[in-house]
Amino acid sequence: MTPAEYVDYIVLTADEIEKNGEYVTALDAKTGDGDHWVNLNAGFQKLISIQDELKSLELAPMLRKIGMTLMSAIGGSSGVLYGSGYIAASKALNGVETLDIRTLGTLLWAELDAIMERGKAQPGWKTMIDSLYEGLESYQAALESERDERAVMEALKEGARQGRDHTREMEAVKGRASYQTNKGVGELDPGAVTMCIQLECLSDYVINNKL
Repeated sequence: MTPAEYVDYIVLTADEIEKNGEYVTALDAKTGDGDHWVNLNAGFQKLISIQDELKSLELAPMLRKIGMTLMSAIGGSSGVLYGSGYIAASKALNGVETLDIRTLGTLLWAELDAIMERGKAQPGWKTMIDSLYEGLESYQAALESERDERAVMEALKEGARQGRDHTREMEAVKGRASYQTNKGVGELDPGAVTMCIQLECLSDYVINNKL
């Protein structure tokens, strides 16, 4: 993927996030503050508005610009986490011109590590991390077993879905849901849902446009 193609993926993701507004907001009203979608959607719509500028940048500066934009446009803890993830990815890919199946993994692992470090959270805590972590575990396993690129991207998508679905039975460790009597058990985590949407879009974009 070229930097411009990565921006095309971002635009598709923004559209998909926008479409899921009612669903995510209703879910968040049960376990969170009810504003997750509004904030995240604002961030991605801001990225759409600057897509031409983003497409003019090389990979690392583009990722940093995405991170800074999300940090300011989303606000709150989600903004800091997404911003930190993309800024870390820009550092990890400094000097890299385009993304291949392995450097895409470098990008995602850098995001995951930064989000866990900044959020002081771990897999299994019923957060966005669960979709990203399980997606990457599946992605890495497919890479190491030398499966073809389509299978690797399908593995990322399927792992993300499993991570999302696993949050239904998890007890929340942080956030509003952790104060509920049942700690959110029985409901999907909205952050895991929206992270899964992003990874599904990424997988589909690569499969449909690059393979």
